[in-house]
Amino acid sequence: MVELPHAIVLTGGIATGKSTTANLLKLYGFHVLDADEIAHEVLDAQSDQIAKLFGEQYVEDGKVLRKELGALIFGNSQERKRLEHLLHPRIKEEITHLAKAQERFKVPYFIDIPLFYETKNYDLSPVVVVYAPKELQLERLIRREGLPFQEAKRRIELQLDIEQKRQMADFVIDNSLDLKHLQQQVETFIQTITQ
Repeated sequence: MVELPHAIVLTGGIATGKSTTANLLKLYGFHVLDADEIAHEVLDAQSDQIAKLFGEQYVEDGKVLRKELGALIFGNSQERKRLEHLLHPRIKEEITHLAKAQERFKVPYFIDIPLFYETKNYDLSPVVVVYAPKELQLERLIRREGLPFQEAKRRIELQLDIEQKRQMADFVIDNSLDLKHLQQQVETFIQTITQ
């Protein structure tokens, strides 16, 4: 990966509050590149390939049916690898392109990469992890997605354990309480990186 001295990776686990943290950072004037958003654009741009690889039933009017494709790849690691093989190089290329554009401002900005530790696709630092204990992750995911307990647990277990991510992080933003607490955590973190 090219040198991106002003980039800070924002990551966490499913339902730890990373999106809320990203929105708070934006409110404080920081630019946030969203790898998921970029992935969705790349996914739709590759809709022909998706139809070829996985079948026409996963594409409608040039758009990938993400929920249907998600159901397939969440339950099948081989299919997930095929999808990653198609998408990851293109996503990385687009992130690098957008990050280079940010570098010219010479101020910190964030690259929100949900599976940063899992994919080991990016040689970037520092890394900030948005943390919430696993029980809370589970509770939030069930509430947010309306998933049964076992399915929510399975999705969380597809990712690296949040405690491991916490250990590996350069910075941790704790989101184990309420929004006010998260906001204070974000403010403290911003003071640390802008001193």
